[in-house]
Amino acid sequence: MSFSSKTKNDLARKTSDNRCCQLAELSALIRVSGTIQLVGYRKTNVMIVTENPAVARLIFTLFKKSLNIHTEINTIKNKILRKNNSYCIKIVDGTTMLKTLGILMTNQNQFSINDGLPEMLFENECCKRAYLRGAFLGGGSVSDPEKSYHMEFIVHNEYYGTKLIELLEEYDLNAKLISRKNNFIVYIKEGDKIVDLLNIIGAHNALLSFENTRIVKQMRNDVNRLVNCETANLNKVVDTALRQKIVIEYIDEIVGISNLPENLQEIAHLRVANSELSLKELGELLSKPLSKSGVNHKLKKIEKFAEELKESR
Repeated sequence: MSFSSKTKNDLARKTSDNRCCQLAELSALIRVSGTIQLVGYRKTNVMIVTENPAVARLIFTLFKKSLNIHTEINTIKNKILRKNNSYCIKIVDGTTMLKTLGILMTNQNQFSINDGLPEMLFENECCKRAYLRGAFLGGGSVSDPEKSYHMEFIVHNEYYGTKLIELLEEYDLNAKLISRKNNFIVYIKEGDKIVDLLNIIGAHNALLSFENTRIVKQMRNDVNRLVNCETANLNKVVDTALRQKIVIEYIDEIVGISNLPENLQEIAHLRVANSELSLKELGELLSKPLSKSGVNHKLKKIEKFAEELKESR
């Protein structure tokens, strides 16, 4: 089961006891995943389809609790291999229900669909959160944080998408809107913002799982970064030591190490014999131990001696 499906299953088991929240959540579910059918004068049927059985049961429960409407859940078998079944809930003559949920509006005996949000249902802060929860259950998804940080809502109307973003921005979630094929996508890419939204809609189990994965990924990245840094430093030490050894061997071949200034001869012999050691370790082997910077200073002098030797030949 995908991370998104687990999140929806977790959310679908939590039904608010407040009727105002039930109506807001149901309104979003229908607005995002429902279809309105005109069947006659001032009559409409509503069909809601979902691939998640837990969401279908939630819709059934919300109709019963908030509007006292009894429905049936019909299973649509998918003949395509490996495709999930779909679950359909149909409401016959749902005009009054749609008006109650702020989806249909009447103006001079004419019906029109409310492309914006049903602000009449946002009596309290909890109602806004319930509406976002319904929008996610109806047309949302969240990627597995192990792979990427991405949460989105699929909507069918650009204006509705902009209004949904306005609601999300009340919580400073930095949502964006793009078009994809025949739909519009409201999405969030930042991990911190996705965590905030999961908290807002009440997906606490998913939030904990998301955060745990983020922590593990961060630790893994930190370890990799540290290992890469240590490897780079080690390579640098080895390359420098080999260069110094080659320089000293050149001096020994041309004029002999004994022709180096007396205070450089000991460090020259030690470097040739211990090319794997760092400057600090090399300094500790001297008869009069030196610091890392002191050893580096002496080796620089040896390299300068070799350069002068090459120029004189």
